[in-house]
Amino acid sequence: MPLKSFVMRNRLVLSAALAVFGCADANIGDPGDPGGTEVLPFSEWNHPQDSNSVQPESEDTASPPDSEDSESNGEAEQNAPPISGSSPAPSEGQNTNVLPIAPANGGNGASSNGMTAGNDQPATEMGPSAPPAPPPPPPRPPLDCSANPPAPTGGTMSCARNGGGTVDGQRWFMWFAGSGGCMTSYEGGAFKATWNNSGDYLARSGLQWNETQTFDKYGTIGADLAFTKTGSAGSYSFIGIYGWSNDPLVEYYIVENSFGNGPATPYATTQRGTFNLDGATYRIYTGTKTNQPSIHGTATFLQVFSVRQTPRQCGHVSISDHFKQWQGMGINLGKMYEARILVEAGGGSGSATFTTAFVSASGG
Repeated sequence: MPLKSFVMRNRLVLSAALAVFGCADANIGDPGDPGGTEVLPFSEWNHPQDSNSVQPESEDTASPPDSEDSESNGEAEQNAPPISGSSPAPSEGQNTNVLPIAPANGGNGASSNGMTAGNDQPATEMGPSAPPAPPPPPPRPPLDCSANPPAPTGGTMSCARNGGGTVDGQRWFMWFAGSGGCMTSYEGGAFKATWNNSGDYLARSGLQWNETQTFDKYGTIGADLAFTKTGSAGSYSFIGIYGWSNDPLVEYYIVENSFGNGPATPYATTQRGTFNLDGATYRIYTGTKTNQPSIHGTATFLQVFSVRQTPRQCGHVSISDHFKQWQGMGINLGKMYEARILVEAGGGSGSATFTTAFVSASGG
């Protein structure tokens, strides 16, 4: 073989091999031949390969690259699709901790901060904090019984049996049997009760609870009252504090005044003793009412009375202290339903106007 042909053939083989590995020049030729010999890219090879050509490895026979020689953070690994059944490696900005992230929307978890937690995932406190609770109302000034407060004006009147509502945190309620009566509630803790030949008339305003706690759980319970009265009240009347407890079911009265002459004497009761409180002597009476109306329908229940022996029309009533005195006599209330300022009249036609009628509890 001529020397020049031998050299050319071997240079062509070498150029083809270099093209396979991406290192060949675009044109390789004999230095003595200015035109050179063009070598086609590997992708454009379409002629049969002879025994002297460089053959590329097929996908079936190619060996995987050695893991020690491969780069762990190369672009090829980051962009390659994940293998089925495996998890992709975390990229920058992903959660690399083992804790799951609560989804922003959907899921079954509850959310109170704009972020919904998934199953078994607590929502993190990412939202704005809750607004602060409003400050408690300022304490009411002590009741001044020497003052002559003006009669309340405005207000809302109800003449419906079993009427009720709330004004300034005081729950008012009216009930009567027989002919009618009305009740007007005012802001600031005041009300007016009127009746006209009612068989039994009750108007009351104060605090109402849900029969889940005994009186001592509400702190110190007390009331300020100041009133004037006109007309008559039939065969019996009570002005003072009234309420119910449940388990046991008890109806109780703290009687400060009445429409009769002298202290009221409750019907069908037995005197249990006396004690001194709020500057006066109180007599304690108890009795049992059988199959009578109650806060839980017709029932049999205990009645308890504290009756002030020097009636008054203005002052503070230490309600919790009455309850404690009753406990000392073995008379126990149940879970509290209410403590309210009351007018009750068993007939007649009259009215009672409370310029002050406010019940408070230091524990809520």
